[in-house]
Amino acid sequence: MDPKALLKAFAPIAGEAERRAWIVDTLRALGFSPRVDQVGNVIVGEGDLLLAAHYDTVLPPQPLREAEGRLYSPGVGDNSAGVAVLMALAPELRHATLGFTVGEEGLGNLKGARALVAALSPRMMIAVDGYLGTVIAEAVGSVRLAAHFRGPGGHAWGDRGRASTAHAVGVALAALYALPLGENESLNAGRIWGGSAVNAIPAEAGFTLDLRATEASALDRLVERVRATLLEAASQVGVRLEIERLGRRPAGKTATEAMVAAAVESLRSLSVPVSIKAASTDAAAAVEAGIPALAFGVYVGGGAHTEEEWVELDSLDVGLRALANFISRLR
Repeated sequence: MDPKALLKAFAPIAGEAERRAWIVDTLRALGFSPRVDQVGNVIVGEGDLLLAAHYDTVLPPQPLREAEGRLYSPGVGDNSAGVAVLMALAPELRHATLGFTVGEEGLGNLKGARALVAALSPRMMIAVDGYLGTVIAEAVGSVRLAAHFRGPGGHAWGDRGRASTAHAVGVALAALYALPLGENESLNAGRIWGGSAVNAIPAEAGFTLDLRATEASALDRLVERVRATLLEAASQVGVRLEIERLGRRPAGKTATEAMVAAAVESLRSLSVPVSIKAASTDAAAAVEAGIPALAFGVYVGGGAHTEEEWVELDSLDVGLRALANFISRLR
């Protein structure tokens, strides 16, 4: 099948149920009998090699815009392109299990991939996700937190000087972004909220945090430093603090040397430059279970997680050939 045509059909579909229905219908048209599990994964096949592509996106899809060989839309690359390439290759992969997963983005906490791994116990897992030439051989761990600051609130003039949760948010974020981080650590405040009116002292304000590290022990230490910083900010301003853990993704590596070598050779055979990196993908669910796993990128693109995300259409054909070559080397 033509991955470019599949991408053009799939990428603009909005809504998880609608995307799932398209995947089911397309697989049926290819002669498969897809099944949908309790979390919303679409699954075909029964082989011990699991190939997975997540069909959820960070931003809602929008109508496609095509210009100069590129396709533009939020989520068109990550991971609609992965879905399109895996779907196009599906007729040649009847010896494997294919999973089109949910819960990879946002606060999904890998629920789709974790459910697949738990139910299937595959021998090996390949996540079809990322830019062409990229081999994700190591899982970056993450902890997602929500910091909720709560105070008395009040009138902007009549209660001036009263402790403000907005002040606490500012103090906390300034201190958090001043924390020294290692080369393999990151911290991001992804969403900020609070307040009710321009002339009211906010009684509640807060933000979400994404903390990442390539080693579990380093991630644990980062979490403790962040917690201490948040508590200090709340104490300094004089408001209450509640810290909620929203999710955790594992760190580690289970990809064998043979798997990585096969991935590299498949790309080099097509003259594609190779980059071996660490990142957080569905493959982390298999890493968590001790199953050999990596992620394999299949498209040229950019602007992931933004309104201007794009994919170079002709790269999908190369990505499909590279993925097929890689899988053939794993048998």
